[in-house]
Amino acid sequence: MAKVLYSVTMSIDGFITGPDGDMQWMRPFLGPNQEVTDLIPRIGSVLAGRRSHDGDDPHKGDAGEGKAFGGGWDGPLFVLTHRPPATPSEVTYVDQFAKALAMAKEAAGDKYVNVIGADVAKQCIEAGELDEVLVLFAPVLLGDGTRLFDHPGGRTVVLDRLSVTENPMATNLWFRVRR
Repeated sequence: MAKVLYSVTMSIDGFITGPDGDMQWMRPFLGPNQEVTDLIPRIGSVLAGRRSHDGDDPHKGDAGEGKAFGGGWDGPLFVLTHRPPATPSEVTYVDQFAKALAMAKEAAGDKYVNVIGADVAKQCIEAGELDEVLVLFAPVLLGDGTRLFDHPGGRTVVLDRLSVTENPMATNLWFRVRR
């Protein structure tokens, strides 16, 4: 049965994008990361939000532009949106969260559904469907942007640390969501 994983690169001050969705801040930190290399074959599908899918790409101008993990991963991609495009594509656009997650889980089989996007991750948390979180801490302060998790008024989500690994470009912390 698929597990739902939110994997994300984050600044030390808690932002996953810079102001206005800027992802170019991430380019200096896209170097080799063995944990990500080991994770990629364990991903069975990707569930992304529309803003994340259509937004700025840290691989802009590179061969992997527009592809998950800079082209390092290939497989079923589900995009959660209220505005599916009229023209068909290799991406599956779904307008309901529960349906999108069910489709992504089925496609993943016994691998991970990798979540991309803070809003989709938040919906997974709210539905009690997020199993794990992998945060790649990049050594940079952004000061503004999209937070890893933002819940006005607060919401406590307890995480149990599974591992910590050091890489030249980031410090990786892997957590299990406590239920």
